[in-house]
Amino acid sequence: MSATLLVILGLTGLVVGGEMLVRGAVSSAKSFGISPMVIGLTLVGFGTSTPELVTSLQAALSGSSGIAIGNVVGSNISNVLLILGIATCLAPIAVDPRAFRRDGTVMVIATLLCLATVLWGDISRLVGFGFIATLTAYLTFTLWTEKRSGDTPATTVYEGEAEAVPGPDYALGASVGIALVGLVVTIFGAKFLVSGAVSIAQAAGLSEAVIGLTIVAIGTSMPELVTSIIAVRKGQGDVALGNVLGSNIFNILGILGVTAIVQPMSIPAEIIRLDIWVMCGATVLLLLFARTGWTLSRREGGLFAVAYSLYLGFLLLL
Repeated sequence: MSATLLVILGLTGLVVGGEMLVRGAVSSAKSFGISPMVIGLTLVGFGTSTPELVTSLQAALSGSSGIAIGNVVGSNISNVLLILGIATCLAPIAVDPRAFRRDGTVMVIATLLCLATVLWGDISRLVGFGFIATLTAYLTFTLWTEKRSGDTPATTVYEGEAEAVPGPDYALGASVGIALVGLVVTIFGAKFLVSGAVSIAQAAGLSEAVIGLTIVAIGTSMPELVTSIIAVRKGQGDVALGNVLGSNIFNILGILGVTAIVQPMSIPAEIIRLDIWVMCGATVLLLLFARTGWTLSRREGGLFAVAYSLYLGFLLLL
């Protein structure tokens, strides 16, 4: 089977499997009476990041740390510049200051932790456990404060994320079945994608990190793109923004954390030289744009998209 076909099958499996997993998990949670706020904060956040998690784990276990780490860094870059850029071009997004201050601050902390780890040169199991502990503390604090405060703007965002999941509600048995099938499809999709990406990198003379930052990162970010577009078309731009913030936090603290615990990795030199700084720059740009009038405008979304195009062009021509 050709490398290109493997990549196509892998990307298709990740998109279809990830969507089925999220849909089944959310429907199952509703059957158990779990609140939309909790579903949006946890299941949707984890679910839309499952393709990144499975792909990074598969790559790390295969000895392709460049793909594993490039996938996380590249996904965070594409979440802000590509996905949020597309969503904002469709419709301006109003930013709630209170919700953004908390989740935006956690995203900045996660970004700085990722920067420190990358500059250190490797990510150990100890660092992985630290990332997971930080993510657990964030989720626990958020759930506690939201339940204590009642109906807040952040709660509305989390509930909107749960409502943005496509498809009807199913009976519990069917929901669990859909989620399990989605997980299996996602795992096989990740296996095909990593195998094809490694072959393409070798044939084209590109590093595995570049493939992870481009083809793999964009492919695994498709669930976030679908969720964000659905939210914007429903007039819930804050949900699209919350989806990106949550995904970036999960990618660093959850995916890098779990992957490092399973398989410690060395950081590729090219990510240290360029890509981690692009990720930090995208984070700073999002903070600046969000705080200017607490609105992300179409013009700012266009700038995001242009910046991503320039970054991709530079990567491929480097």
